[in-house]
Amino acid sequence: MEDYREAFVGIDVAKLKNAIAIAEAGREGEVRFFGEVDASAPAMRRVIGRIGSRFDHVHLCYEAGPTGYGLYRLIRLLGHECTVVRRH
Repeated sequence: MEDYREAFVGIDVAKLKNAIAIAEAGREGEVRFFGEVDASAPAMRRVIGRIGSRFDHVHLCYEAGPTGYGLYRLIRLLGHECTVVRRH
């Protein structure tokens, strides 16, 4: 039986490009910069699908801001959890 794989994905949202980092769960989980991705819905749909296909469960988050509303709805539409965080 294959091991359960879980990842935490942080997205730095901007108007033109989104920067994405992935942290695999567990003490030995790898943390890495995935890259910058076009901020369009089709590009984000592809990258979220690609990441989601590699893990059993994916948690996504991004910092609250005016460019993230559509991203939140897209992530939820694709069946993933999404946490919106804000700075104090």
